[in-house]
Amino acid sequence: MKNEKINLGLTGYDELFMSSEEREDTKKPKVEEISILDLRPFKDHPFRVKEDEEMEQLKKSIHESGVLVPALARPVEDGYELISGHRRMAACAALGLETMPVIVRKMTDEEAVIAMVDSNLQREHLLPSEKAFAYKMKMEAMDRKVGRPKNGDQVGPDYKGIRSAEIIGEQAGDSASQVKRYIRLTNLIPEILKMVDEERVALTPAVELSYLEMFEQNALYRIMERDDVTPSVYQAKLMRQLSREEKLNDAAIEKLISEPKANQKEYVRVPCEQLRRYFPQNATPKQMQETLLRAMDFYRQHSRVDKEREVR
Repeated sequence: MKNEKINLGLTGYDELFMSSEEREDTKKPKVEEISILDLRPFKDHPFRVKEDEEMEQLKKSIHESGVLVPALARPVEDGYELISGHRRMAACAALGLETMPVIVRKMTDEEAVIAMVDSNLQREHLLPSEKAFAYKMKMEAMDRKVGRPKNGDQVGPDYKGIRSAEIIGEQAGDSASQVKRYIRLTNLIPEILKMVDEERVALTPAVELSYLEMFEQNALYRIMERDDVTPSVYQAKLMRQLSREEKLNDAAIEKLISEPKANQKEYVRVPCEQLRRYFPQNATPKQMQETLLRAMDFYRQHSRVDKEREVR
């Protein structure tokens, strides 16, 4: 008769003599001081590490109190791959610190992607492009994890991962349809996607433009930059229709985009590049606009005071 071992759920002989509190403590994740040189950014990390006011505040906090929340990483061949904590690592490096506290945990590729996205989606300020690629990465990881077959057009009419989009939306505060709309943005060329981030092109027309072929998007971008114009939702839908019919060329784009938009207003346009020296690097076009309007109000008030003084 073979000797049968009884599994008591213990990890070793010493655990027999542990208290319940000590056993629980052994199960808690351990924080290690890892060399920054051994930490690798997550592959295709969609979130940007910006040198902005928030980063300056983070540096100040770490300088005064150290890293209060450990980063999360998984072991890889040449060190550790960061799951969360990219901004903390950048701040530590800028301060000249050699190590930072990290929780090391073994994870599959799918688990790592999902954890990386979830840990960053809670940030207050996210660009549309960051959301777009994060949602796409998480949806693909979720589909691989449950063994769904791959589908070339993951947000098209034949895509079956509706439940994945619903779960992502519930966790991030968006609807399933909004999740899929954001994912469509990953089909834009980088130049147009940057215009979406800069709020020069709104989300709805951008989604329509994402269905255009790459050469069509490139042609559209050249015209938008040359004439300083952007398409309305209606114009973007017409371009999508013409693209489907293989009739969208430079002449068609110029004709469409030059047509007056409904309720079109006059604008004074100044390229962002000319204004950057007056604003923080991370300032959005909307923030620039609000500041400029306040500055003009201030200028008008002081001009009025100066005129009254001249009259006296």
